[in-house]
Amino acid sequence: MKQKMVLKVTMICQKCRTKALEIVADSHGVTSLGLEGNEKEKVAVIGDGFDVVAMVAKLRKKVGHTEIVSLGAA
Repeated sequence: MKQKMVLKVTMICQKCRTKALEIVADSHGVTSLGLEGNEKEKVAVIGDGFDVVAMVAKLRKKVGHTEIVSLGAA
């Protein structure tokens, strides 16, 4: 079953956005991703079988504060 997850990530520069997208794209089970929001501060992830907790932990370690905005069926 495909899931859609929206993460709010503290990204202060273009380099941070690129790094966040690379981290999410390298995760197992991700089929598509993109930036959302007025200031492109949210990362939308669609896929099947990705590990939400591991992805959030990796983003917090490498980029900055990350919180889950929504998680549900795509």
